[in-house]
Amino acid sequence: MSIPAQRPSFSIASVDAQRIEDALALIGPKWTAWSAMTLGQQSGPMRVRDVAARLPFVSEQFVGKRLTTMHADGLVTRDDHRRGAPYRLSTLGQSLAPVYGTVSDWSRAHLSLGPMAEAERVEDALRRLHLRHSTAVVQALDAGGPMRFTRIAEEAGLDSGFTRHRLLRLQADGLVARAGSRHGDPYVLTDAGQALGAVYASVEHWSEPVAGRRTSSPPPPVAAVARTHPVVPLGADGARTAAALRRSPASPNALFSHAPQPQPRVPAAVTAQSTPVRDR
Repeated sequence: MSIPAQRPSFSIASVDAQRIEDALALIGPKWTAWSAMTLGQQSGPMRVRDVAARLPFVSEQFVGKRLTTMHADGLVTRDDHRRGAPYRLSTLGQSLAPVYGTVSDWSRAHLSLGPMAEAERVEDALRRLHLRHSTAVVQALDAGGPMRFTRIAEEAGLDSGFTRHRLLRLQADGLVARAGSRHGDPYVLTDAGQALGAVYASVEHWSEPVAGRRTSSPPPPVAAVARTHPVVPLGADGARTAAALRRSPASPNALFSHAPQPQPRVPAAVTAQSTPVRDR
């Protein structure tokens, strides 16, 4: 009689919340994952206008600004510093592939979003996670929940106003809920919130070389939820761009490996639905 293999579990309590938030501050801003995945699907460097052509729902000016920030953060590199020189993913940027895979798997398993582009799924998940002190609040609830508001603020080391704002956002994002229907009932993590251990472990592992901005080889992937769903590059309404990358279950780096495809324009009303609140 064979013993079924157990999926690895990752402790939310064991991760370094500040380190994770520092890493998420680099990879969480909107259009960062889109830009990285667009660059990653190419065998060579791309100019700003070429990246923007793959993301017709983002202005070329904004793509340029995002790539400039990613360059300063070490996620992309340029062969020279002349104006208009093309970008390519750095080794650090390439090592994001397993992080994106783990984030996507978490979203697919715990968020009811329906079919959507892979890059959109990753961006949506990171939008829920990257705001300041979200990790600390999740960590506090994981260790001591159910927990009332004042205790959460105390455990997370936050003032009451900020804690209230953060809890409202985490509730809206499906990571935290009330234990009951009354206003004063304590807070608990949802199933999605409780399952963040693998995501946090993957982000923390990726962040190891961030301080030095250099690493000789990409870190190995952190095991994630088994992939049982097909990747759907277009949303159900046909509006999501085909720049999202198909992934092979055998290789997380397949996030950065398939050939580019034509992209339909996405109406602003569609993309605005996932625009993050800027309250860092």
